[in-house]
Amino acid sequence: MAILYYGGAEHPIEIEDIALAHLKIVIATKLRRNESFTLSWRHDGDQPRGRSTIWLHPSIPLRFEFDDPTPPEIDPRRIQAYANSANTSGGILLPDEATLAL
Repeated sequence: MAILYYGGAEHPIEIEDIALAHLKIVIATKLRRNESFTLSWRHDGDQPRGRSTIWLHPSIPLRFEFDDPTPPEIDPRRIQAYANSANTSGGILLPDEATLAL
């Protein structure tokens, strides 16, 4: 399980390693271009029903932490799907299996 540390948030965001590896590429690309966007996910079973959204901006500190020391194989189609989603007004919506907790 990977962790995304976002700004000064009280709780880190837990995301599957493979999903965060792909997401990291899209986030880094967008922020390098000084482009802001949203990232949303549905809460899992042990959290109150609902979803969360964060605003990703180049001025907000991020840290990516992975359990597996070996980077996974990257799927260009998944990168493209996340990038296309990031370019919409709704931003990226992670699939249910990708995000487990906040």
